[in-house]
Amino acid sequence: MSIALVAAGTTFGIWATAQVLLGIGTALVYPTLLAVIGDVAHPAWRARAVGVYRLWRDGGFAVGALLAGVLADAYGLTTAIWAIAALTAASGPVVAVRMYETHPRT
Repeated sequence: MSIALVAAGTTFGIWATAQVLLGIGTALVYPTLLAVIGDVAHPAWRARAVGVYRLWRDGGFAVGALLAGVLADAYGLTTAIWAIAALTAASGPVVAVRMYETHPRT
């Protein structure tokens, strides 16, 4: 939602608020994602699993930046930001369907 707020915003105040919310969301999600890797990875290969996760995450940043640049050049910056917001929003349902709880319910 914060990224969509950046795309929809037209004033500094809205963009500043969106960036604060984006920072809070990022601060909440990064430790959670690393904890997920730790939960599902066996201790013998946990470090390797975290490394692979970080490789794909950082690779996504690089590829995403290049694709956003291509979109911005072709269709404008606002379109690129909306595309990023849509892709980010779409990742939530994908995770909800693909991930599973690793600890049994008591």
